[in-house]
Amino acid sequence: MRTHRRRTLARLPVLLGVLALLGLVFGPGTAAAQPDSGKTYVIATDVTFAPFEFQNEQGDFVGIDMDLLKAIAEDQNFRYVVKPLGFNAAVQALQSRQVDAVMAGMSITDERKLVFDFSDPYFASGVQMAVAKSNDNIKSYEDLRGKRVAVKTGTEGATFADSIKDRYGFSTVTFDDSASMYDDVKTGNSAAVFDDYPVLLYGIAQGNGLKTVTDKEAGNSYGFAVSKGQNAELLAKFNAGLANLRASGQYDKILNTYLGEQPQSQGGKGFFSLLKSTYPQLLKGLWLTIVLTVVSLAIALVLGLVFGFLRVSTSRILRAIGVTYVDVFRGTPLLVQAFFIYFGIPAALNFQMPAMTAGIITLSLNAGAYITEIIRGGIQSVDKGQMEAARSLGMGYLPSMRKVVLPQAVRTMMPSFVNQAVITLKDTSILSVIGIAELTQTGKIIIARNFESFNMWLIVGIFYFVIIMALTKLSNRLEKRITA
Repeated sequence: MRTHRRRTLARLPVLLGVLALLGLVFGPGTAAAQPDSGKTYVIATDVTFAPFEFQNEQGDFVGIDMDLLKAIAEDQNFRYVVKPLGFNAAVQALQSRQVDAVMAGMSITDERKLVFDFSDPYFASGVQMAVAKSNDNIKSYEDLRGKRVAVKTGTEGATFADSIKDRYGFSTVTFDDSASMYDDVKTGNSAAVFDDYPVLLYGIAQGNGLKTVTDKEAGNSYGFAVSKGQNAELLAKFNAGLANLRASGQYDKILNTYLGEQPQSQGGKGFFSLLKSTYPQLLKGLWLTIVLTVVSLAIALVLGLVFGFLRVSTSRILRAIGVTYVDVFRGTPLLVQAFFIYFGIPAALNFQMPAMTAGIITLSLNAGAYITEIIRGGIQSVDKGQMEAARSLGMGYLPSMRKVVLPQAVRTMMPSFVNQAVITLKDTSILSVIGIAELTQTGKIIIARNFESFNMWLIVGIFYFVIIMALTKLSNRLEKRITA
């Protein structure tokens, strides 16, 4: 019976790896392409910047930018794949050559022209200020003195707010997505928000709880961006297609679809209505979360075994290697590791890395460092006499470790393994910063179209709670069988 359990534990990483690979093969995808032959361009976007880019209830990328891009691709006969990232991540991906272009309501500025080549302008933007619908005290910039104002990173609204905050005596707080920025104003943490006027007006029409109190300020125009000196052919195709759309009237038709007086509502109100309309997308995000967790833990377990043995080795050099690995990945934030692996390494070595690959590497290396310490602690908790007894019977070091020490250590390590599995599952949410549409990122994308933050985060929280509780119960049963 004991032998059977040991074999089952030994095969566990292999079984997890096979399950994860099946998930990668048969799991949901996030890309959308246009029919054609030849090169397929990778276009990064925001998808939390309605009405320019967001994901509808069917999971399709829509909005002014997405519809223009689709129409231009059809007109110029080229293929593309949309890579949904936050604006900051999209810009970094373009700088590191991870994508071919960015179309994300990106303002054309002199500073950005030093790094990127832009298309002809496709939309003339501007900035407006808004406050909570119930706020009747703030009606002008003068009323902001001594207060805090919310802005979104990289937007015209952020640039404009920074240009006048000293004159009017207010401070700014920066967010990565519009929904969080609007919520900060609704809750009263910030007194007002500056945002690109079409985005702000669209959000108000969708019920984001704000109202405008100033006239529109002039702003820069939006452009399609590529890296400096790169993809000139794609840029030329975009400009030619844009000119054709303007001439045919299709450009105006696309704008009117999203900037009409009464934009179409993008989702039902209320908890159950929202759950019913979004659960297919949430299930896809949950599936990707599970796949990331399983693959990463399987790899991390192998890394933990290798470096765990190094940590208890009699060789100083081997112990030093184990200590260095653990210190590096336990001593730096997971977010920094994700950015470094996805943006830093490919930029330094001039190659492209899929976001999924970068995410798995990040989680595996990070979890592996913690599992290394779990294994080290478990091994050292076994009485040294066990190893000495095995060696005295003529067994080698590795057979003694595998057949005598590790089976006893597993009992001590099991609760910590379960805890690390739960932590890794929750850590997958951090990978939303590199555009992986796991459960948290899926929630952000849904909120971007309907602004139902409270209900959406409640639903996401319930999903996490259910899967973590299921994992905990399963692990408890496994632990009881092992220790029986």
